[in-house]
Amino acid sequence: MIKNSFFLVIISLFACNNATSNSADSKELALIDRLKRLDKPMPKPKMEDWLFDHKEAGQTFEQYQKASPVMPNDTQNCLYIQPIGVFTEGESKIIDYTANYISTFFNLKTVVLTPISDKGIPAKHRRMNAGTEQLQTTYILDSLLNGVPKNALATMAITEKDLYPSAAWNFVFGIAYTHKKRAVSSLFRYKKDDYGQLNETVCLERLIKTSAHEIAHTFTCLHCIHAQCVMNGSNNMPESDATPNALCSDCLKKLSWNLGFDNRKRLTELKAFYLEHGLVRDYKTAAKSVELMR
Repeated sequence: MIKNSFFLVIISLFACNNATSNSADSKELALIDRLKRLDKPMPKPKMEDWLFDHKEAGQTFEQYQKASPVMPNDTQNCLYIQPIGVFTEGESKIIDYTANYISTFFNLKTVVLTPISDKGIPAKHRRMNAGTEQLQTTYILDSLLNGVPKNALATMAITEKDLYPSAAWNFVFGIAYTHKKRAVSSLFRYKKDDYGQLNETVCLERLIKTSAHEIAHTFTCLHCIHAQCVMNGSNNMPESDATPNALCSDCLKKLSWNLGFDNRKRLTELKAFYLEHGLVRDYKTAAKSVELMR
């Protein structure tokens, strides 16, 4: 029986390292408390929603601190995006925009690597599904992302082909390891409108959401059940589209503690990105956050 596959997923792994001291001070964490009033409760899960099918416990800030999360250091402090496949000029532009967004979202230098071919992926790690060629995520994560630069804190592949994690699933939007610092996302199901053409705004809105979600997993953030948040699990495209391109106050606190955000600066720059690219809903959300942090 083929399982429903419209979902964002993590591969949970355990690490033996201890979390190092954080670089965010109490003033920044206090600023985040101002944003609690913007947290919107999670709706009651409907049939086919992520939480209807997956009973998750969530992850508190205190649990995150104790989870030995992946953290930047003096030698590993850069994010890399590895395109895999052949991309149109428009798709390549969206990947570059996504890198700019990720750099601001995580407050880390982000570099797009030279695209590599997917032709070397063995036949046993690719398949045809309902006329669509798909690449297996495990091969990409475990084999294609091994040769990354030494200063890579995390690396995310972006493919132009569809993805599947195992034979039991139809497809996935993205997947990540929580301690191995690797993720992969696909723009295959994001890039076209109902007429089969590239819709830059819609594709960008979806890709930056998936990319932020999966890279946050590489920093050991689990799915959020506290409030509506970019870290919510998603089981289908309508559920994913309804998810905001923003962290709830709980998840922002985790990453601010870990990565040392200047929260006012970060949110102001995100607001400018949303405005520049016509992401109206995300702009309005960021504008409210900036106002509360004044």
